Amino acid sequence: MDDQIRHVLAEHARLAVDVGDVGDDADLYQAGMTSHASVNVMLALEDAFDIEFPEHMLRKRTFESVANIRTALQELRNGSG
Repeated sequence: MDDQIRHVLAEHARLAVDVGDVGDDADLYQAGMTSHASVNVMLALEDAFDIEFPEHMLRKRTFESVANIRTALQELRNGSG
C-alpha cells in the first residue's frame, strides 16, 4: 500500500523533494504539496485504490502525510470510513 501511495505522490503531489526522502509522518504540505496538488492526489488515490473519499475525510489533515493517507485508506477498505 505504501508503495502505491508514494507512487501517486510522486506523480501528483509536486513535492519539492523526492518522495522517497519523505518520512511516513512528514508533513507533505511543508514538503511542497499545494492544496491544488492535494486534490489531484486525492483523485489519483481514488483511482489507484478504487475507493471514494467521503466528504468527512476531505480535510487537509487526511492528506497531510503518508501515514494519514494510509490510515484513511485502511478505514475505507475496512468499511469504517
